[in-house]
Amino acid sequence: MQTKPVFRLAAGALLLLSAVQAFSADKPTVRAEVGAPMQAAQKALQGKQYAEAKSQIEKAEAVGKLTPYESYILARLKSSAAIGLNDYKGALVGYETVLASPELPAAEKLPTLDAYVKIAYASKDYAKTADGIARYKAAGGNSPETLGLYAQALYLGGKYKEASAELSSQISALEAAGKRPTDTQLQLLASCALKQNDMVAYTSALEKLVTYSPKKDYWLDLILRTSQRPGFSQNLALDVYRLRKATGTMDKANDYMEASQLALQAGFPGEAQTFADAGYAAKVLGTGPDASRHQRLKDLIAKKLTEDKATLAEGEKAAATQATGDALVSTGYNLVAYGDYAKGIALMEQGIKKGGLKSADQAKLHLGYGYLLAGKKDQAEKTFAAVQGTDGSKNLARLWTLQSRSAPAKK
Repeated sequence: MQTKPVFRLAAGALLLLSAVQAFSADKPTVRAEVGAPMQAAQKALQGKQYAEAKSQIEKAEAVGKLTPYESYILARLKSSAAIGLNDYKGALVGYETVLASPELPAAEKLPTLDAYVKIAYASKDYAKTADGIARYKAAGGNSPETLGLYAQALYLGGKYKEASAELSSQISALEAAGKRPTDTQLQLLASCALKQNDMVAYTSALEKLVTYSPKKDYWLDLILRTSQRPGFSQNLALDVYRLRKATGTMDKANDYMEASQLALQAGFPGEAQTFADAGYAAKVLGTGPDASRHQRLKDLIAKKLTEDKATLAEGEKAAATQATGDALVSTGYNLVAYGDYAKGIALMEQGIKKGGLKSADQAKLHLGYGYLLAGKKDQAEKTFAAVQGTDGSKNLARLWTLQSRSAPAKK
């Protein structure tokens, strides 16, 4: 809002300067009865007496039968007075007259169009803003500030489809040039999708947002919308919590409780302990009216850990004798959760190679996550790229890739 006075003076100065220069050239088409109030209006504008300027302009117009040149000069003066009076709609009418006039010098067309666009935007006439920008661009205008208003004008004018197309084009051009889209562009793209109730486009926009501005709110929205898509397998519930933990979007006691319980049910007490410990570290577990319930879960995890570690060696041997690779993958991931990355990943790779899996894509998803935990991002991304399941595993693999490439999530 602080930029509006600067804009008003800049736009007004453009018209006043041009009008003064043209009027002082003593054109023969300016009649004396028109010229006198014109000069008075000019003097009033220079003294910032906008109401007086408007009155003198009206006197000049009242003479009637104005020549094209007289109309042109008066339109410029009228626009300057209107801007001074914060009458942007009136200024816009004056600018339209100026732009349509054959008296407008070719060299002034571009800066006049630029000012017209900003006045149209200030007057909230977004249709004229968009039209003005199109004319400005066609005339060779290249001001990033002015061109940047185009998508906003389309959006504010309710043309969400057109705004989305323009934003997508702008973002693609920036990315192709190795530049970062602005948060405003990305947020507007997401809003366009929501306005059209296009959840596919909205999810795509969220992916862009977490790539360039990985805020927790964006990540949580993206993860939850992904997990709520039709056909998303309930078997991936634990995987959703793994991603939420990695993006810092677990903030409620129930999040940590459910994640820990799912890990126990899957046979990964080491991972269950990781979730529970994170909940206690965040001070959402171990406090409040459910503190005793949290403690019972903590005790259960400790009991399962003791039992599991006592049978790890037997479990590895038994997994190797199975006809399919599922047991090897599960056993391997369990070792990864304990921090034994090398041995665990090797077993997971063996299991996937052995085949006969209930879900090869989910196994690859878990292997990719194992690589990430081991700090092997390149191998993780290659593995995620191979996940093609239609059960939601492919979508999660894509999000893991985005997460591995982005900075830590921001508040």
